[in-house]
Amino acid sequence: MNVFDIIGPVMIGPSSSHTAGAVRIGRVAMKILGEEVQNADIGFVQSFAQTYKGHGTDRAIIAGLLGMLPDDERIRDSFACAKEAGLTFGFEKIKIPRSHPNTARLHLVGKSGKECRVQGASVGGGNILITNVNEMETAFTGSSDTLIIPHEDTPGVIAEVTSIMAWHNINIGNFRLNRPHRGYQAVMTVEVDGAVSDDFVNALRKLPHINSVVYLRANQSEALHA
Repeated sequence: MNVFDIIGPVMIGPSSSHTAGAVRIGRVAMKILGEEVQNADIGFVQSFAQTYKGHGTDRAIIAGLLGMLPDDERIRDSFACAKEAGLTFGFEKIKIPRSHPNTARLHLVGKSGKECRVQGASVGGGNILITNVNEMETAFTGSSDTLIIPHEDTPGVIAEVTSIMAWHNINIGNFRLNRPHRGYQAVMTVEVDGAVSDDFVNALRKLPHINSVVYLRANQSEALHA
């Protein structure tokens, strides 16, 4: 266990689970959308739903959608920052069976009209777990550099992706594939050891049957999107 898992991250309080984790969920969701957020509908379950106003979870998740980090002093004023940026948002209490008590579900619409849906949980110490992207199950924490690769469920796609990874000397730390229905759409979630190059990401984008590539740098503000 890392010492920061015990003492928590450098952050604006009051709670690593309800504030820092919420910032990171919002931030990852914005990166997955791949553009500036215009509207956000956010659902909270259980503990988040009961305490989000008092613990500042609502302001924290909006701060993340604006690209802020957990230690940004503007988090307390994120609603005003959102208004200035033209970001509209709403909150509701929802139920998700068998979900972590600190779970948020976000439906985002970008400036171009692009949409995405992201579900994530704040699991303690500012750490998060993203469990669903665009109605497909995932499982990544954002603590490692992560590739999210929606693609057509066609034979040979995974082999092509992993071959390019081997060519670029990239080691896979964790790999997950989800496909709701055989032969339609699927998503690879690949956590890698260390940063990857723009050339590698662009090579993945050029592969047939790859719909998009999202590269999330661990605890960083930049991401590459197809």
